Amino acid sequence: MRLFLLLPLFLLLCGTLPASAQTAETEQPTGTIAVEDNAATDAAIASRIRDILEELENYSNVTVSVSNGIVSLRGTTLDGASVTRLGELVNRIEGVVAVENRVIESTDLAERLDPLMERFSDRMHRVVAYLPLMLVALAAFLIVAVIGILLARMKQPWDRLAPNMFIADIYRQIIRLVFGIAALVVALDILSATALLSTILGAAGIIGLAIGFAVRDTVENFIASVMLSIRQPFRPNDSIEINGDEGMVIRLTSRATILLSFDGNHIRIPNSTVFKSRIVNYSRNAERRFTIDFGVAGDTNLTQARQIALTALKNLPFVIDAPAPGVWVEGLGDSTITLRCAGWVNQQDSSLVLARGEAIEVIKTALEEAGVEMPEPTYRLVSQSAGRSEPASAAATSDTPKPLAGKTPEQVDLKDVSADETLEDIVNEERDARQDNDLLTRQAPEE
Repeated sequence: MRLFLLLPLFLLLCGTLPASAQTAETEQPTGTIAVEDNAATDAAIASRIRDILEELENYSNVTVSVSNGIVSLRGTTLDGASVTRLGELVNRIEGVVAVENRVIESTDLAERLDPLMERFSDRMHRVVAYLPLMLVALAAFLIVAVIGILLARMKQPWDRLAPNMFIADIYRQIIRLVFGIAALVVALDILSATALLSTILGAAGIIGLAIGFAVRDTVENFIASVMLSIRQPFRPNDSIEINGDEGMVIRLTSRATILLSFDGNHIRIPNSTVFKSRIVNYSRNAERRFTIDFGVAGDTNLTQARQIALTALKNLPFVIDAPAPGVWVEGLGDSTITLRCAGWVNQQDSSLVLARGEAIEVIKTALEEAGVEMPEPTYRLVSQSAGRSEPASAAATSDTPKPLAGKTPEQVDLKDVSADETLEDIVNEERDARQDNDLLTRQAPEE
C-alpha cells in the first residue's frame, strides 16, 4: 500500500526533470541578442567611414565593409600616398579592430587627368585673382631696378672714387646687384612671399660656391687684377722682367699683363702669375749701371790698368758722374786676371746696350794703347812618344791684335748711343688703339 502511494510521488519527480532542461534551453535567446548588437555596431562603423570618405577627395571609388570590427577597404585611388593615408585614417575610428586595406592605385587615364585639370583650373583662377597684385609688385621691381641701372651708368661719382676704370666698373656692378636684390625683396614683400627670398638666396649661395670652386683660377686672376690695378708696380713703356720674360709694358687688362719683348714679340702673362712673381723694373730709376769684364795678363800692373780703364770710362760723355764709375779686380783665372768696369748712364738719354758696346770698344783701345796685354786662353799639350813626354804650348786663337798706335781715348770716334725710341713708339701706338682696355694710369700710387 505504501509503495502504491509512493509511485505517484516518483512520477511527479520525474516530470520535473524535462522542465528543468527546458528552462536551460530558454537562455539561448540571450546570445542571439548579443549578435544583433555587434551587427549594429559594424553598421555604425561602416556608415561613419563612408561619411568621412564622402568629405574627402580621391576616395570616391572606395567601398567599405565591416564585420565584427574588421574593416575591409576595396577600390582605387589616384596615388599611393592616398592609400597609406586611408589606412591610417580608418585605424583611428573607435571600434575598429583591424583594417584590410585592399585599395590600389588607379591606372585609368581619365581618372588621373581629371584632378590635374581641376588643379590647373584652380591655379589659373588664383593667378587671375592675384594679377592686380602681381602687376603692382612687377612695377615696384622695375622702378627699383631702373634706379639702380641709372645710378650705375653715371660717370660720377664712381670714376672719381675709383683709382681706375676697372675698379669703377666693379663699383657699378655692385650697385646693380644691390638694387636688383632690393627690387626682388620689395616685390616679394608686396606678394607676401618674403619667405621665398631665403630659399632663393640659399640656392644662389650654393650655386655660387660650386661655381667658385669650378673657376677658382679665374677668381684668383680677377682678384690679382684688382690688386695690380690699385697698386701698380709698373707703368706703360716700363722695361720689366717677370719670371725671366723681359719686355716693355704695353697694357694691364682685367686678365693679363701684355709686354712687348725687345725682339718685337707680344708676351701675355696672367695677372695671377704677375701678382705672385718677382718683378724687376728697369725703368723705375733713370740711372742704370752696365758692367764689362776684361782679362789681363798675370804680370800686368793692376793699379795702372785700373786707372787707364777708369779714365776711359770717365771720358765717355754718356757716363754720368753720380753714381760714379768704378773699376776693380773681380777674380783670378787660369791665365788671366779679370778687371770689372762699371759705369752708369741715364736711360732717358742713352741706350744701355749701345752705351755698353761703345764703352767696351773705348776701354779695349785704351788698354791696348797703354801696352796692357789681354792674352787669349793658353792650353798645355802633352804628348807621349817612346816613353817620354814633350810639352808644347799653343795659342787658342790667332795672334794678339796689334795696338792702334797714335790714338788716345779722347781721339777715338764715338758713335751715337742715344736712347732708341722705336719700341716705345710701337707701345704708344698699341696703347692709343685700345685705350678702353687698359688699367694702367699715371695717377695711381706707386709701390
